[in-house]
Amino acid sequence: MTNILVIRSAATGEASFSNKLIDAYLAAHPGATVVDRDLDAHPVPHVTSASLAGIGRAAPEGAQFAETRALQDTLIAEVFAADVIVIGVPLYNFGMPSTLKAWFDYIARAGTTFQYSAEGPEGLVKGKRAILAQARAGKYDDAAGFPFAIAHTKALLGFIGVTDVEVITAEGLAYGPEAATAAIAEASTAIAALA
Repeated sequence: MTNILVIRSAATGEASFSNKLIDAYLAAHPGATVVDRDLDAHPVPHVTSASLAGIGRAAPEGAQFAETRALQDTLIAEVFAADVIVIGVPLYNFGMPSTLKAWFDYIARAGTTFQYSAEGPEGLVKGKRAILAQARAGKYDDAAGFPFAIAHTKALLGFIGVTDVEVITAEGLAYGPEAATAAIAEASTAIAALA
């Protein structure tokens, strides 16, 4: 049985196009065990001076860090338990939503999900597949490296060791209702077909 970790980061809930793509993937995998983490409904706190020590390498001393550390431990455990990580990546001002970046800030822990060696950084999250369900209003030339959301997401995944990454994109969603419907249908078919 496949374990799927879903990360939803859209602030638009049921109206979210990236969430529609995630739902199409899940519908095509009815026997999977799914952990569905909605960062809009339950956001991971952004890193602040009060929380930074709680997400560091060594377990921090003091009760004030216990909640932060427990959340980080939970998020990291979800990543390690997953066979497939499906991440909704709506394009917000050419980047990923800040809630998604906060999630990455919590799952990147030196000595646990990555480490440094004489050869440089090494990701410790091995044997995982990631599927990025990207939704964007416009149309862009991804080869140019702009917008930054997917390149940034892939870099963060690669840093922790997840290098098998597939991107499904629904774009041109602001080009009118017909264009949006066609783009979602095409991308939904593509993501559902991923085995």
